[in-house]
Amino acid sequence: MSRSGSDPGPGGGAPVRFAVVANPENRRAALFADAVRAAGLPAPRTVPWERVLRSGGAEFAADEIVRLDSPGENPEVDRLLRGVEEPTRVEGSARWYRRFVRAVRELRGGVRLDDADELAVMFDKRRCHAALAAADVPVPRSPTSGPDAAPVAGWDDVRAAMRDHRMPRLFVKLAHGSSASGVLAVESSGRGRVRATTSVELAPDGSLFNSLKVRRYEREQDIAAIVDALAPDGLHLERWLPKASQRGRAADLRVVVVAGRATHAVVRTSASPLTNLHLGGSRGDLDAVRDAVEAAGARWADVLAVGERAAACFPHTLCVGVDLLPAVGWRRFAVGEVNAFGDLLPRLTGLPGGGAEGLDTYAAQVAAVLRRARPGAGPRTGPAAAPLPHPAGPDHQHHPHHPHHQHRTETTRASA
Repeated sequence: MSRSGSDPGPGGGAPVRFAVVANPENRRAALFADAVRAAGLPAPRTVPWERVLRSGGAEFAADEIVRLDSPGENPEVDRLLRGVEEPTRVEGSARWYRRFVRAVRELRGGVRLDDADELAVMFDKRRCHAALAAADVPVPRSPTSGPDAAPVAGWDDVRAAMRDHRMPRLFVKLAHGSSASGVLAVESSGRGRVRATTSVELAPDGSLFNSLKVRRYEREQDIAAIVDALAPDGLHLERWLPKASQRGRAADLRVVVVAGRATHAVVRTSASPLTNLHLGGSRGDLDAVRDAVEAAGARWADVLAVGERAAACFPHTLCVGVDLLPAVGWRRFAVGEVNAFGDLLPRLTGLPGGGAEGLDTYAAQVAAVLRRARPGAGPRTGPAAAPLPHPAGPDHQHHPHHPHHQHRTETTRASA
């Protein structure tokens, strides 16, 4: 049964009204609008990212519930953020980060479902890794975690980190990258030879391009050229953990956490170390993963709890997508990344017992807002059992992350 558009707003008075900052032509905006209308509410007001970037922000009414969606997949918005004319170029992610965070901070008014400070952490892999480690969330070991880590100036520093930290296999990631842009899975042999698997295409003139084809580079001079070109945008290094497989393909999980609860999950498998679906990855069998976890003597609920613990590091953000890395044997899991816009999983409905059965990721978020907005909705439990996310204003400040750099064991065991 759809909810009435007369559902009370944040203060229990006016009806709930949504606004979304998005690229209006993008399917993300359409999917969220469909979920809002399906709940019996008026369609959300859409504020284009291009307008926000060109006009220095946007204003929202005090009772508007404001959701931010990805600014990606729009060439003009990408140009405004990265300052690069060719949208397939890899370079420019540091500029993208600075301009994106500034644009989020220039939004004024409304009740936010996302938080500028937390977004700034999630879009810096070094800071995000440190925040997770500080909260005792299992993560791969990293020599670049946190603001005090030594920067990676180029390939020589990567080679030194592999030697000094005994990491013959590691991932090199753009600190502010997304969708596997600029990611290299690097491995070295005992005889000193290296190879890298990546979607980066190295042009003859040294330019770097994102490609839908996963490549393998085996000449160290090519790998060095790519890393040296990426380094000015900031790099994050992580140990390459051996992952469990499904049907002979490397596997990981994307777990969507809404209001503190793991509501959706999908298995991604690939013949390469990069499981992103747009790079040839495919959805795996979630029931088979659950069976494998339980056959290993672990509990599926504890696997989902790892994702919830990661999301709890960002308490003012309604929804995140957490990438879980299963160790060989399906008993241990680590967090690879926390994605602010990790909810694009069309037609995927909620997990049994997750509170979003029959709902897609967008409908689950709308339902969570309505539960919080209605007075007398009853007690909530879990890490995000909090009021509707904070009203934004010029005096709003908080600093939730004070990470240290003592890293726990790289995976956590799901309880037997």
